[in-house]
Amino acid sequence: MRELFLVRHAKSSWDDPTLSDFDRPLNQRGKSDAPMMGEYLAKLGIKFDLIVSSPAKRAKKTAKILAQSLGYDTSKIEYIDSIYEASPQTLLYIICQLPKEAKRVMLVGHNPSLTMLANMLDDVAIDNIPTTGVVGITFDVNSWSEACKTKGHMVMFEYPKKLKGLV
Repeated sequence: MRELFLVRHAKSSWDDPTLSDFDRPLNQRGKSDAPMMGEYLAKLGIKFDLIVSSPAKRAKKTAKILAQSLGYDTSKIEYIDSIYEASPQTLLYIICQLPKEAKRVMLVGHNPSLTMLANMLDDVAIDNIPTTGVVGITFDVNSWSEACKTKGHMVMFEYPKKLKGLV
């Protein structure tokens, strides 16, 4: 069994028009939503073998906040350059290359590619993964190279507005 959790970065700030898209930080809502989602995942007892993330500032910060909430060593987060501005096919290729020993993986990235990827990997249609949204997909296979060639089963689709007041 393989479990993949796709996470869209938390809400980012557009306050400084001189910053490149890559360098945009989280805004206040992002800074509060990310810990809430991390706390929610922690309450479910979810532990990750591997967290991979886009190196964009807002994705890195989201990955670090979630990792801290989950007791995952932030120095072990793998930043993969090609996740930033990736097509769904590029993300799928990254998933195919994940190490066999990592059975539960979180991938932190960007829309619209994450939403398109989620729709490619399972049989449930998602219109949009909101910021800090988490889509969990399980695959009844023994390796990631098998997982990226088959449909999985969505076991979770949670996001901050849906969880407000429950955490």
